[in-house]
Amino acid sequence: MITSLYPQHDAPLDDGELLEAYAYRDSTQVCARFNFVSAADGGASHEGVSGRLGGAADKRVFSLLRRLCDAVVVGAGTVRAEGYAGELVDEQSQQWRLDHGMSAHPALVIISGSLDLEPDAQIFTLSPVRPILLTTDHAPAARREQLAGVAHVAVAGSEELDVEAALNVLSGRGLTRLLCEGGPGVFGSFQTADRVDELCLTLSPTLTGGTGPRIAKGPEHALQNLRLDHILREGSELLLRYSRTD
Repeated sequence: MITSLYPQHDAPLDDGELLEAYAYRDSTQVCARFNFVSAADGGASHEGVSGRLGGAADKRVFSLLRRLCDAVVVGAGTVRAEGYAGELVDEQSQQWRLDHGMSAHPALVIISGSLDLEPDAQIFTLSPVRPILLTTDHAPAARREQLAGVAHVAVAGSEELDVEAALNVLSGRGLTRLLCEGGPGVFGSFQTADRVDELCLTLSPTLTGGTGPRIAKGPEHALQNLRLDHILREGSELLLRYSRTD
């Protein structure tokens, strides 16, 4: 059972209360929310994937966060490592979304500078909605044309992702409540552009050791202060929600 340490709420939280705790504050403005899990020693993955770090509470909130968003945003590397083929939300979440005036399925947005993806990959063939591919002018034109048959391809940047251009593409499609699930390079690019609005971080009671990645990777940038909105707990697993202070 998930309870709230801050604000304090000792009774177990049901799904409705959790959805309220994670509700987007303003659906008319673009909000880039990042959701990550980290081991207690800072490791962001174990044996190459992050999913093994999260416990039952993390998986429950992970599902509910997808229920709330307009689009799931993810880098191509994370797609290959974690697997994103098929429906991103279950039938209960689909019905909830329809009941709340949303589409049954959130959009899937894949960020790929090289477009190193095959048109017959399951990420395209099994997706209930046509994915959106955000790429750069540097991507091969032939590859862009090829993938345009299975996805909405949009250029956002010259050699590297232009985060502002990417957000403009998504908001132009009415996608403002964004849930960014990785990987560290995508998180780092949004940090550099100062466009991280929220961080939902699960602190896993595990130690990974090794030289694995952190949750963010990229050049050093100006320090960004965050505000702690809540601390949820199930057993020794903590779920933190932060938002930008301005």
